[in-house]
Amino acid sequence: MNDVKLAVLGGEGTGKSALTVRFLTKRFIGEYASNFESIYNKHLCLERKQLNLEIYDPCSQTQKAKFSLTSELHWADGFVIVYDISDRSSFAFAKALIYRIREPQTSHCKRAVESAMFLVGNKRDLCHMREVGWEEGQKLALDNRCQFCELSAAEQSLEVEMMFIRIIKDILINFKLKEKRRPSGSKSMAKLINNVFGKRRKSV
Repeated sequence: MNDVKLAVLGGEGTGKSALTVRFLTKRFIGEYASNFESIYNKHLCLERKQLNLEIYDPCSQTQKAKFSLTSELHWADGFVIVYDISDRSSFAFAKALIYRIREPQTSHCKRAVESAMFLVGNKRDLCHMREVGWEEGQKLALDNRCQFCELSAAEQSLEVEMMFIRIIKDILINFKLKEKRRPSGSKSMAKLINNVFGKRRKSV
């Protein structure tokens, strides 16, 4: 069984927990205690693979708070970055999170493959209060090699499920890329050893 670790990050009040619980239970709950972190577990079958999914939902940080993400960057296989389309400051915070994750790898942790990431503009049901345009979200995602969508955790259960499935599929693709790179490295090393020691054996 593959372990898939996903961190859901974003500013305070953007709906991170609502998205996570909507995916896990198909229910929408509007109010959450935001002073503690949670890790949710879910077993699912995707592409004929049994997966043990862990979703990390941190306690909410104010959008002015400093963040390092060091532990999240080492722990997570992928990231869902959430902002509220009716709150421009939450979009700025999401942008800062993305830049932090996409920083040169030497500054936090080295990865064989770039982390999967999905930018989500939540609260699409509040379009009449929109402060962030769809085009802005799409551009930020394209510039930083993310998937992107707008949706409403309150009203769009299927869209929320599809978003999580897409990011999980991206993570599984990354797993395959990592596996391909490891054997090639070990084969080349084995070939090098054979070339060096094999010739020595023949000459003795």
